[in-house]
Amino acid sequence: MLKHIVMWKFAPEAEGKTREENLDYVIGELKKLPAQIPQIRSMQIGKDVLGSEMSYDCGLIVEFDSLDDMRIYKDHPLHAAVSQYVKKVRTDRATVDFYD
Repeated sequence: MLKHIVMWKFAPEAEGKTREENLDYVIGELKKLPAQIPQIRSMQIGKDVLGSEMSYDCGLIVEFDSLDDMRIYKDHPLHAAVSQYVKKVRTDRATVDFYD
């Protein structure tokens, strides 16, 4: 199983929305993807609950059967649309991909 893990820090305000509004929007859009992209085996996403200085605002874990399946997800128009929006509202991103 390939795990794709991403964390984001969001801008206090971007695209006319607050950090919280953008977090809620992005999480809502990402939660729709498993029903629309069959290569996704599982998805977990949520907001940070600690709020420490080292914390990111949001974390995502997506599981795929293979690297090819992850590439299909990455290139899928629905994922690309969310990704483009996130680029406009985030200040930082960290990611790691590994086989479990």
